[in-house]
Amino acid sequence: MNFLLDPNISYLILVAGFVMAVLALFSPGTGLLEAGAVVAIIFAGYSVANLPINWWALAILVIGVFPFLFALRKSQKLVYLAISIVALVIGSIFMFRLESGGPAVNPYLAGVVSVLVIGFMWIVAARGIEAMQLKPLNRLGNLENQIGKTRSDVYLTGTVYIQNEEWSARSKQPIPADTLVKVIRKDGFTVEVEPLSDENGSADLLRE
Repeated sequence: MNFLLDPNISYLILVAGFVMAVLALFSPGTGLLEAGAVVAIIFAGYSVANLPINWWALAILVIGVFPFLFALRKSQKLVYLAISIVALVIGSIFMFRLESGGPAVNPYLAGVVSVLVIGFMWIVAARGIEAMQLKPLNRLGNLENQIGKTRSDVYLTGTVYIQNEEWSARSKQPIPADTLVKVIRKDGFTVEVEPLSDENGSADLLRE
């Protein structure tokens, strides 16, 4: 396992482990991402145990996990996410050091990887957090009188968007796409809808 004693390889494995852990959080169930993250972190741990490191950088890396967890729960999630990303970038770049005390990771490699990690975390993680924090609609609950909008023409079949979810829909009369509708009843996973007569008042209800 001598390749793990190369600071650049160890740096890449460490970052890959964190990235896979984030992906596993938003795409649970496959087991592949979770296993990959565990293996990468174990390899990175071997490198940490056998290479000179900056303990302050390791502390920043570990502490940076908590803002990410806060981002899953707090309203100002992007602030916490930004703090977590900065901690990941700084902690991983300065984790491994030369005997002289300087960073052992190639600065060009660190720069490219940092840009990729920042882009990935900001786009994928931010959207994933937003999706997790959306108020879910209980599919077994009462949808009667809920306000939605048709995604397609609705008559015998069609789709409507109601409270952050897309539903199969039908109606007693043809309803064009992009029309505000009200749910009359729910039959399994299909809702019966009717067009709203007051477009202005309905738009206010939809925004609420």
